[in-house]
Amino acid sequence: MAEQTAPPVIRDGTPAKPDAAVVRDALGVGVAVGLSGFAFGVTSAGSGLSLLQTCVLSLLVFTGASQFALVGALAAGGNPFTAAAGAFFLGTRNAFYGLRLSQLLALPKAVRPFAAHWVIDETTAVALAQPSRRAARIGFTATGLTLYVLWNLTTFLGALGAEAIGDTAAWGLDAAGPAVFLALLAPMLKSATERATAGIAVLLGLGLLPVLPAGVPVLAAALAAPAVVWAQGRRTAPTGREKDSR
Repeated sequence: MAEQTAPPVIRDGTPAKPDAAVVRDALGVGVAVGLSGFAFGVTSAGSGLSLLQTCVLSLLVFTGASQFALVGALAAGGNPFTAAAGAFFLGTRNAFYGLRLSQLLALPKAVRPFAAHWVIDETTAVALAQPSRRAARIGFTATGLTLYVLWNLTTFLGALGAEAIGDTAAWGLDAAGPAVFLALLAPMLKSATERATAGIAVLLGLGLLPVLPAGVPVLAAALAAPAVVWAQGRRTAPTGREKDSR
């Protein structure tokens, strides 16, 4: 008889974690990250975007790293198309999150287009940390709702108060977005491959920053992933002598 595989960890039924605990964790993440929308609003207004443009960007794009990348490149004098390309590239990670969450949450088809707008780093992290499908759905929804409302509210307040604050770079608010993104990313780098990819990406991005137009180093940093994959393939591939001995 063939060996049977173990049942999946995420399944319908009574959750091992109380709903209140899931909501509490989701609110903690949503509030902590949502407050950084203030920094985005200030930075966006300081880069030349109007109040309306800044608010629409948060409402429709709603992925902090991409938004900060866009306004950061514009503030540095980068080409709008290059800035948009860098932001788009960072945003594509959400598509891979969506592939995983679609199986995990198993939402009704009518709800999926609306839920897709909330597929970001924070909602994915909270959902994947839950022990059951019910808890994952609650965590995803509570995190997405809290973060979406708070992020857009603080974006508006930040853009509105940008003129009163003055130079955003002097306050260091332009570093808030990358700092939040790194804080979320760091705990996910568990394997040597992941850490190597992140390290090479940082070196590429920082090393090319002085010689390439604003926004382009972000795109160049993406070469870290195929470089690490290629290096691993070279290391694990059998040599010609090993092939002949088989």
